[in-house]
Amino acid sequence: MAYPSASSAIWNWLIDAPVPSRDIRVALAAVLGRPVAVFGAGNPAELPGGTVLCDVWIGGGDFPVRVDCYAVPVEPAESAVAAAFARRLGRDCLLPDDTLDPGRHLLARPDTTIRPVHMKITEGEDGDDYSELRMCTPTDPWCRDWARYGPSRWAPGAVITARAAA
Repeated sequence: MAYPSASSAIWNWLIDAPVPSRDIRVALAAVLGRPVAVFGAGNPAELPGGTVLCDVWIGGGDFPVRVDCYAVPVEPAESAVAAAFARRLGRDCLLPDDTLDPGRHLLARPDTTIRPVHMKITEGEDGDDYSELRMCTPTDPWCRDWARYGPSRWAPGAVITARAAA
């Protein structure tokens, strides 16, 4: 039995405070305009077409809520969806950026801005813990050589609104 698939992408997000998993699914469904179901909750063949599967769990650190989304749409862009999601929940949301730096992420804020940030990652009991958020700026010594991780559309100091991120 195969899970529905709109793309091979998986979205892995972190939220800065506890939010009930139902609220996360409702917010995601509203932003995407498609159904969102609990991952593993039933027979995937019986789900409506375009259903996004969502798994939520709690870890540690400053962004303790983990949100994994499967069978996500190709459009709109993940960063734009995350910004709208952050706005709807009123919470900060972290998502991976487009570099290979494991500590560099994008911060989607409730005001729908998106910016590159750095996080300290430590091993916790329930996976990695993300803490010590630091803005990625041209004046930060770590960020001066940011291109070492490959090209990125998110230059240090960049602040982009969700519409521009799509």
